[in-house]
Parts: sequence; structure tokens; C-alpha cells
Amino acid sequence: MPHGKKYEKVKFKLVNNLILIPVDVNGAKLSFILDSGVNNPILFNISDQDSIQINDVTEVTIRGLGNGDPIKALKSSNNTFQIGNTRNNKQLLYVVMDRALNFSPRLGVVVHGIIGYDLFRDFVVSINYASQIIKLYDPHQYKPKKSTKIQTLPLLIEKNKAYLEGKVVMDDNQNIPVRLLVDSGSSDALWLFSDEERGLNVPLNHYEDFLGQGLSGAVYGKRTKIKGLVLGNFQLNEAKTAFPDMEYFSAISSLGERNGSLGGEVLKRFTAIYNYGAGTISLRKNRMFNDPFNYNLSGIDLQHNGMRFISERIADARGVAIEKGDSFGTVQILFEDKTRLTVVPEIIVSGIRAGSPGHEAGLREGDIILAVNGKKIHNYELQEILKMLNEKEGKWVKVQVGRLGSDVTVSYVLKKMFK
Repeated sequence: MPHGKKYEKVKFKLVNNLILIPVDVNGAKLSFILDSGVNNPILFNISDQDSIQINDVTEVTIRGLGNGDPIKALKSSNNTFQIGNTRNNKQLLYVVMDRALNFSPRLGVVVHGIIGYDLFRDFVVSINYASQIIKLYDPHQYKPKKSTKIQTLPLLIEKNKAYLEGKVVMDDNQNIPVRLLVDSGSSDALWLFSDEERGLNVPLNHYEDFLGQGLSGAVYGKRTKIKGLVLGNFQLNEAKTAFPDMEYFSAISSLGERNGSLGGEVLKRFTAIYNYGAGTISLRKNRMFNDPFNYNLSGIDLQHNGMRFISERIADARGVAIEKGDSFGTVQILFEDKTRLTVVPEIIVSGIRAGSPGHEAGLREGDIILAVNGKKIHNYELQEILKMLNEKEGKWVKVQVGRLGSDVTVSYVLKKMFK
């Protein structure tokens, strides 16, 4: 940070509860997810970049969440990372060359990598999800604000990861203390590890679901909701919760006293100030605090799958498209047929939950989404399309898809997830 400057302000994009920040890596302008659960930056998508110089390289293997095999990576030292006017000329970096590891298709925006602990270690980090602004404070000059609306809680830093103590309210109204990994790189709300002795049991009302994508593959588990999540004086009722299958945590040598993870769908409800040096996190609720939790009501997952051509009829000079040969009275007006070919992103069904409304209506994995409720989807971002498909319980949804060269239309009603 430039001498004498107290903080650096960085604008970010909030996509599916994830923070995307611009990072300059050795002169290349890239986009990284801010992931408080990751130790060192990982670069995994450089296919759209002509070249990125990386320094002092050795080959290694790394493992992450998921039950897949370890993946090969390049370990690189002495790289220059710049975020705004802050710069680190000695940054360690891992580069994963596996093209299968690419979060961009599922998010609908280009993501090149993830960055976490290094940023939280070097700065006091203020994240305002509502205004989508991060402030990186010089720890030596930072002075916390005092307000009755702000609550400061202890933050345990252990092996470069941050943990927050809270309580969960289960079906029997029992308040159970939990230690949660603060994981801004998770788009989910709350993950809990099943533990019968502690009373962390999966509620009877649940369903099997795809929970997310880790470095070592997909993660599945049971999705449900609990009566409440308590963080200090803040309580979130009817909190969306997932119990991941523990086989996907085989790469983690020890979970210690950790009982789960706190993800972006909870974190986005606060302005949070992370002070790793002082071991604190300061929370202030924002306008999203009481927003309902989002569920995949349709039961389908979408992702980008390259590009496709669409043909559009172009209107005449008066702005009205009339078919060739149309007549009015005894006067026939002839128009020249004009067709415009446009390249648009192709959005496909990448996964579907068995027994979900989309599955029962006949949607299939690999279907190309063409329109939702009569709206052609090429005018919308992927996250906007997902909102259209999961608007609210009781709503009818009509989806037009392309399948094996033909158009297929299905309709279904979005059902209540938990009765």
C-alpha cells in the first residue's frame, strides 16, 4: 500500500453469493474469488489468456474438497500480485493445468482463480456486500468504529483458517454450540457435520442434492433447514443448511473441533470486518439480512457450454417485420427477407435432481435452454436465468429446450421444499 494511505478501496462483483475481485498477476488482469477458506492463491483457468509469466516453478500435487484423485499443479514463487494500489512482489502461487477444474461455466462469468489467507493476513479486510466494496486497511493505522449496531466477536485463526463460534437451533429447540469455518468461497449458507453425540442430526425433512464443486471433485449431501443460526446477538431463522457426506472430506487430515462451514449466503447479510491480527470479526447486518434463503426449486443446475448461433428476423425500415407476400385489401406489399446470425452463449442443463419438478417434467442433462416463460434466454445472464427458474413456490414454469436437433417444451410447478 502506498506510504501514508490508510486503506485501499476495491469494487467487486457479487455472483451467486461469491466475491469476484480484480487481481493483476505478473501484469495480466485476472478475476479471482475471494475465498477465506484457501491458504495460497490458486490459478486454474488461463485458457483465455495468451500468456501469463509465472516464476520459480516446481511440480506438485494438491488435494481439496471432493473424493477425486489428487491433481497436478505448478508451485510458483516470487510472483507479483496487485489489487488496486496494493502490491506483493513475493507471492506464492499454485497453477492447476487441469481444464476440468473451471468454475466459470457454472457461474456464468470468467473466473481465473481463488485467493484468500494472504489478503486477510496482510490487511484488516472490510467487506460490504450491499455496496460490493472491499476496503483493505493498513493494520497499523486501522481504528475500529464504535457503534451499537456493530458486534465484534472472537475469530480463531488456526492453520491459516478462520473459525467463528455460534449456535444452531435444531428441531428439538436445543441450542447447540458449533465452531464454523468462515468460508467466503462457498456460495451456500451453512454446512453442518452430522454428529449424533452433539445433537447435530440431519432433520427428517431433507433431500439429497449436489452441494458444490471442490478442487477434487463434486460434493453431495443432504439439504434441509434448521430452526435457527445464532452468531453473537444476530439470529437467522429457518436457516438453509446442508449436511455434506463425509467421504468428500477425506483429503482433510483432521477436522479438529470444527462442526461445519459458514458460507456466502449467510455472510452476504452482513458488512464484516476481518481482523486476523487482533483475532476478531465485526458484524453489522445489512439490507439483505432478512432476505429468504434461496433453494433450487426446479432441481436443475445450469452451466455455460460454449457458444451457439441463433437466427433473427430483421424488421423493415419502419420497424415492423411483416412476412413476405402479406396483403392488405388489393395492395400487396413485398418485403425482402433478412436474417441475422448472432453468436450467443449456450446454456445447458448440467445436472438434475431426481424427483424434482424439472426431472418429473422430462428435462434431461445436456438439454440446451432456449426460453423460460416465453423469454429467450440469450438476453439474460446465467444467474438471472436461474432466478427465473426458481422464482417462488407455487409458480408455473415453462421451459423450452433444444434436444437432439428438436425443440421441446415442458411445464411444471415449483413445489414447497419443506412441508
